Amino acid sequence: MSREKGNLAEDKAAVFLEETGYAIVERNFYSRFGEIDIIVTKDQVLHFVEVKSGDDYESAIANITPTKLSRIIKTADVYMKKHALDCDYTFDALVVTSDEVVLVENITL
Repeated sequence: MSREKGNLAEDKAAVFLEETGYAIVERNFYSRFGEIDIIVTKDQVLHFVEVKSGDDYESAIANITPTKLSRIIKTADVYMKKHALDCDYTFDALVVTSDEVVLVENITL
């Protein structure tokens, strides 16, 4: 997928998150392990959100591999330490297709 398409999906995801009550803390946080697309808060919980887009839900969500999730977890750990945070958090996926935006909370290995 091109970076331009990825940026459009992330922008659409950010709007969706704000409209559903999440507050955006940061976008595109990088560490040596990888990137977290969007970091948001809601109800005193920090959410590390991986945005995936595709022609359909199944093809998009399949791109979150165990390796990708491991990198997200390591990057989130860097973020938590960098900001000296001690709070509840979760790893979520937001799937963007031409027809819908679907939030999948608490993705795990």
